[in-house]
Amino acid sequence: MIKISKAATNIQPSLTRKLFNMAKEYEDVIDFTLGDPDIPTPTPIKEAGCKAIMENKTRYSQNAGLIDLRQAIANYIFKKEQLTYSPENEILVSVGAMEGLYLSLLATIDPGDEVIIPAPYYVNYKQMVEMCGGVPVIVEDYDHIKEFKCSVNKIKEAITPKTVAIILNTPCNPTGKIFSQEFISQIAEVSKEKNLMVITDEVYKSLVYNGNMRPKSIASLPDMKERTIFINSLSKEFCMTGWRIGYVAANREIITAMTKLQENVAACAPLPSQYAAIEALRTDIDYSTEMATVFKNRRDVLMETLSRTKKIKPATVDATFYAMIDISKTDMKSEEFAYELLKRKQVAVVPGIAYGKICDDFIRIAFTLDESKIREGMNRLVTFVEELN
Repeated sequence: MIKISKAATNIQPSLTRKLFNMAKEYEDVIDFTLGDPDIPTPTPIKEAGCKAIMENKTRYSQNAGLIDLRQAIANYIFKKEQLTYSPENEILVSVGAMEGLYLSLLATIDPGDEVIIPAPYYVNYKQMVEMCGGVPVIVEDYDHIKEFKCSVNKIKEAITPKTVAIILNTPCNPTGKIFSQEFISQIAEVSKEKNLMVITDEVYKSLVYNGNMRPKSIASLPDMKERTIFINSLSKEFCMTGWRIGYVAANREIITAMTKLQENVAACAPLPSQYAAIEALRTDIDYSTEMATVFKNRRDVLMETLSRTKKIKPATVDATFYAMIDISKTDMKSEEFAYELLKRKQVAVVPGIAYGKICDDFIRIAFTLDESKIREGMNRLVTFVEELN
């Protein structure tokens, strides 16, 4: 019998991918599962990638990425966050933010180490920690579930002598919520008090609808830069999901460790994609404002259409392109609801339980389709719930 490792056996495909795959079995399906925007990559960025290919820039780069790209990333972080990182040894170009997150965990946790993950949480956080031999500690705050908040006290109660890190994600996938600056500051104090690393996933900061709500990175707070691993990506801000370019900024020791790991995981990010990323980051064009406007309009269409029924209720969305919908009045849990909705109305959504047990009365919708499809999909959803007994 062929032996399969425990790590591979224990990891399960996410419910997001399960519903995405099931949706492919239907002809007239409207798929709201994946956070993969339908908006094309801007033409100048595509042209830069094509130019690199035609100039035969299709080989390997340094494991940490092209130095020109790392310099562009350093400049961009300073422009957006007023944080200074050395492109030579404090920045790593990763194969998307996901690999950056994985390498961050691989570089900082040992078997048995605990990592705090506030719920609701991005589906891959938990399994990545497990793949690294760590123990994910999911913190669920049932007192604040309707607001999708997790109190600092709940997080402090979950910390043990084995805890080494906290993962923050703001704006948040799946909720579209933005952590308050007070909350971020309190987490910073906890991390210093308990000597913890903070892994901050900030890939949705470009999609904040009200610029005044854009959160200040925890890395910019006093004495936090050295204990923070800052992760971002070009996927959402520049519609480059398939180009697979992310980046990590952290202190020299962590980036050095991650670079050694990168050599053994992926060698480097794809070279044409790196040249496209240089164009994206150096341009004076503000793509993010246009993108945020597009998704704000789509959010408004979603909210307006769902207002036709009182049987389900969408939560307020401040950023990203995700909406959590409260289905508790239907007396169905999230998996049953999602399967029945797909079967009866050919609309694919993600069961809320994918983001923690605390979210089993919710479904998540990624409004990454055009407004006409969002309106049609939400009309089908309204019809579905109205037809329930």
